[in-house]
Amino acid sequence: MKDSALVVVDMQYDFIDGSLACHNSEEAVRQTLKFIDRQTKGQGGEDHEILDMFPILFTRDHHPADHSSFKEYGGIWPPHCVAGTRGGEIHEDLIPYASEELTFDKGCDRASEQYSGAEGLNTAGQSLVEILELLDTTDVYVCGIATEYCVRNTCEDIMKAGFKVRLLKDCIGYVDHQGHLKALAEMAEEGISIE
Repeated sequence: MKDSALVVVDMQYDFIDGSLACHNSEEAVRQTLKFIDRQTKGQGGEDHEILDMFPILFTRDHHPADHSSFKEYGGIWPPHCVAGTRGGEIHEDLIPYASEELTFDKGCDRASEQYSGAEGLNTAGQSLVEILELLDTTDVYVCGIATEYCVRNTCEDIMKAGFKVRLLKDCIGYVDHQGHLKALAEMAEEGISIE
């Protein structure tokens, strides 16, 4: 797993059991935890040492309450992932793996919609791609919610930046099953590995 990292896209409560709850989200969280266990098994040591061996990066929607993507402000979505609310928090079972410097917030500016985690920044103002490069990553595993939107956009942008992208198909939630299957097929055609 050397040179590999995992990017966990928007595994936040509003996409799991909240205002924009997606299909397969709870199962996606469970399967992601199993995947992390398999990668870190037998490595022992402290959590931070394990994460040095297999970095885990998180993206999250982090909206102001009047974000332009919300229906009442002209967007297409119900309010979701408002900064400071439970709905905007990463699932509690994943929190032990989330560090501030490896968490990237997007959609913070009320005027701009950002589906791709590659557009997110950490608290130091660094982007997801910058950090993947600093970590000397070649292969990026991706999981998260939702296939058709933030997962797909994140995968495509990471691939465009020159990384090998491996999408973990058991570890994703989706808005619509047909849309999910179509997005998987199209990503495979683009060169993203569906695993």
